[in-house]
Amino acid sequence: MSSILITGGTGFLGKHLVECLSRDEAGARLRVFCRGRSPWEHDNRLEVIHGDVTHKGTLLRAAEGVREIYHLAGIVSRNPQDQEILYGTHIEGTRNVCEAARTAGAKVVIVSSSGTLAVGAEPAIHDESSGFKNDVVGDWPYYLSKIFAEKLALEYARCYALPIVVVNPSLLLGPGDERRSSTGDVALFLDGKLLAIPAGGLNFVDARDVAAGLRAAMKHGRPGEQYLLGGTNWTFSKTVQEVGRLAGRRPPRLQLSVKTSLISARLLRVLFPLLGKQFPLDDASIKMASLFWYCDSTKARTELGFETRDPIETLRDTIDDLRRQRP
Repeated sequence: MSSILITGGTGFLGKHLVECLSRDEAGARLRVFCRGRSPWEHDNRLEVIHGDVTHKGTLLRAAEGVREIYHLAGIVSRNPQDQEILYGTHIEGTRNVCEAARTAGAKVVIVSSSGTLAVGAEPAIHDESSGFKNDVVGDWPYYLSKIFAEKLALEYARCYALPIVVVNPSLLLGPGDERRSSTGDVALFLDGKLLAIPAGGLNFVDARDVAAGLRAAMKHGRPGEQYLLGGTNWTFSKTVQEVGRLAGRRPPRLQLSVKTSLISARLLRVLFPLLGKQFPLDDASIKMASLFWYCDSTKARTELGFETRDPIETLRDTIDDLRRQRP
């Protein structure tokens, strides 16, 4: 029986991918590689191996006999102080996955972020030919580490003819984000903590559609290629308005420039503790929200058959799921 290895299978997207593969890959043995406990510890359909992608030996053993590797393991952080762990996990982790794939003779789908390619100060829509945006995201270790990890993976594809496909999902929404790693900003609005509407724009996509897109990338993706997996390009203003309409909450009316937002945030960080509260936004989040994260997924739709559902369905399911998570 052939095996499929998934790193990061306990994350938001990872759990949807495991569910997708469990349903559609009959006859294959799923092997989930994760650091902590998983929901499948006693599930006979899956094999759980505990380890860290930064430890090469453990990963090599986990990849023995596999024909496909989905590499999702990563850390989501906007904190510049997390640079060391971000670089270690994303860059060295990717190197170890590539070495394990070489040893096993496996095809690899590397999951990165649309933010490595599709972001700018103006509302332009970017595709895979736009190139890496080091100049835009250079202050944020999360995106820089993702860029370096992609470059490393693509170098393995060129130098060793390793069948590697890189996928770049945009902001993931939908049900199942228990850690709020992607849906946290929607939760801020639902909790009444979004005080002003950001000036930029975003692309969001349903995590369930991306999970299906990863499987399509494994089946049909061309080695050495990148594929943007995005859904809808909306301004933050439109997104907040739609979330407010679906949630039955009035959105903020105030929209501030990034400069004014940063000054206001510094003031609020002083005032909030006096009220026994903590201001929820850091400067990195404010700066990111002033940019436009627009992408074009034509390549993925054409070559992979990538499809996305109605964005309103995704927003509704996100809101419903976040409300269910409330204590």
